[in-house]
Amino acid sequence: MAVPTAAAVNGGMLKMGSVSQAYIESKAVKETRSLISELCRQFYNLGWVSGTGGGITMKVHDTCIPKPQQLILMSPSGVQKERMEPDDMYILSGEGSIISSPSPKPNPHKPPKCSDCAPLFMKAYHMRDAGSVIHSHGIESCLVTMINPLLKEFRITHIENTLYENELTDSLVKAIEAYPKTTVVLVRNHGIYIWGDSWISAKTQAECHHYLFDAAIKLHQLGLDWSTPDHGPIQNVKGFSSVNSRINVTKAGTVDSSYKIEPYPRCIVLDIEGTTTPISFVMDVLFPYARDNVGRHLSATYDSAETQDDIKLLRSQVEDDLKQGVTGAVPIPSEEVGKEAVIASLVGNVEAMIKADRKISALKQLQGHIWRTGFENNELEGVVFDDVPEALEKWHALGIKVYIYSSGSRLAQRLIFGNTNYGDLRKYLSGFFDTAVGNKRETQSYVEITESLGVDKPSDILFLTDVYQEATAAKAAGLEVIISIRPGNGPLPENHGFNTVNSFLEI
Repeated sequence: MAVPTAAAVNGGMLKMGSVSQAYIESKAVKETRSLISELCRQFYNLGWVSGTGGGITMKVHDTCIPKPQQLILMSPSGVQKERMEPDDMYILSGEGSIISSPSPKPNPHKPPKCSDCAPLFMKAYHMRDAGSVIHSHGIESCLVTMINPLLKEFRITHIENTLYENELTDSLVKAIEAYPKTTVVLVRNHGIYIWGDSWISAKTQAECHHYLFDAAIKLHQLGLDWSTPDHGPIQNVKGFSSVNSRINVTKAGTVDSSYKIEPYPRCIVLDIEGTTTPISFVMDVLFPYARDNVGRHLSATYDSAETQDDIKLLRSQVEDDLKQGVTGAVPIPSEEVGKEAVIASLVGNVEAMIKADRKISALKQLQGHIWRTGFENNELEGVVFDDVPEALEKWHALGIKVYIYSSGSRLAQRLIFGNTNYGDLRKYLSGFFDTAVGNKRETQSYVEITESLGVDKPSDILFLTDVYQEATAAKAAGLEVIISIRPGNGPLPENHGFNTVNSFLEI
């Protein structure tokens, strides 16, 4: 166990390579022991743990010790949760080795044993820097995994958690890796693992998720679809649930006797320019606005931390451009020359970058900040094609998660969809990707998006774009691709081989 030297921590109670008895008996450790036993009794009364199932573990919070090296206390296996006592806890090092075990109790108690969940708990500590982990066996967390055995996720009004086959550590690792932001993993027919920065965070999340599981079960019992925001009736055809599927229906609204079930995509990723939004809006409105207001924006916000960061990025980009002989790049003078001279050189560089339609972070970040001012002052309004709001609403109701992937910054994307000619459409969107994930014409960018979304396979994602090279790159990554044909879009190569649509409503 790698821990700080005795002189560095708590007056010598921790020793290099070992933990002193004085530290094991310290106030911090005693309080953590008592807290775990108290929570075990509370979880028992809530029905989250019964018999000897489930458990909880937490780190001993000590600001003098780096979090990865803090001691870990873990409830034992084989002890009735409502009768758990502080002295029943195991003490482990930050790496997972047992430092202290509870003393055996007289018959009929079994010999002490560390939690069978210890390897899974340790993965949450090591992979997510957790401060506490809870494993619940609440019946609702088991039942929600049985409602539809084919599902790989639990969804209820956009709360998403992973479902994997019960046991073992490898499956938990895969779930954590597939969903980098999740703090909850369901184990089918078994229970749930929840972690947080602290025991308070883990406990709060456990309470919220058990509430959602119970709500999902009750909605299902009422014949309502708990996986979509409007909770409409569950539609069944010959025993098949229409959630995440589409069924051919006749004009009269009855199901065709030769109905065909086609799976919906799990996720849809949308380009903006030429796909959701006319190219003319970007080229004739957004770009000119940014170009015409660079000087005004920089002058008004020059001393702010945000603008100084923008200038720092631009300086770095221009230095690289000058070394490479990029047309239009001009040196940016030092601050000593004066604010006006710096701004004038920045304006010249930005105008050249916009004219060349460069897809670089320094430009996109500054443009986003300029556009934000324009939207706030009602000088700009986002534009989307007429079919876009209806399609977004439909996909949202079906539980399909929709994302945006654009060369514009994520701030710019939020501004466009938050201030459109059809109102705020961000409620239908689950996330935004920009060139931080990679160039839109490179296959690896779509591989990164696939891994970020955590789908079972790339073909679960449908990508819509108007650019042939982007379509080719996404297809090479395994995504389903449709090319958007909109007014003002450029021509496609002959025999391009992609399906095309003139409206999202055709999808």
